[in-house]
Amino acid sequence: MSTAASDRTGTVSRKTNETSVAVSVNIDGGGQSRISTGVGFFDHMLDQLSRHSLIDMDIEVKGDLHIDDHHTVEDTGIALGQAISKALGDRRGISRYASIDLSMDETMTKAAIDVSGRPFLVWNVAFSAPKIGTFDTELVREFFQALAQNAGITLHVMNHYGANNHHIAETCFKAVARVLRSATEIDPRQASRVPSTKGSLV
Repeated sequence: MSTAASDRTGTVSRKTNETSVAVSVNIDGGGQSRISTGVGFFDHMLDQLSRHSLIDMDIEVKGDLHIDDHHTVEDTGIALGQAISKALGDRRGISRYASIDLSMDETMTKAAIDVSGRPFLVWNVAFSAPKIGTFDTELVREFFQALAQNAGITLHVMNHYGANNHHIAETCFKAVARVLRSATEIDPRQASRVPSTKGSLV
């Protein structure tokens, strides 16, 4: 059983006919990352996720990019979510809930999270173009769907407004990073309790 004082790290390796993914995380890190997925824009977004959540992330992915980026992005979300869940253990002592309205230039995006053990994604984000460079904008949702499902978190993301699709995507990653940071931090008033009247979040 994990406790609030435990080493909150997780490592996951996942290999299919489509991808080979290796992920390591440290929830109590400093936002250091080593990321290589073969998808430049996605690497940039994952670096933002690590930097602003203060979760150290090592992510290495070899995927079937000759087909498209879909499997690489989705499988990264699966493995990262599993690693975060493993690192959190029974989620004892965490703050559990957080929300933020995050601005970037002309764009504002809201993220709200419940690190509950119950996976659910509410996604209210629209892009005005199908691609950011060569990256399919629909894959932003696919990543967060895989992350939420496998991390066992309820996640709501809503873009209030924005004109630049790069900014919209980036505010989604940064906002989720910030709520993930706040919700997974140890609350000293919780001591070693699981923050649920049920006594369990897993």
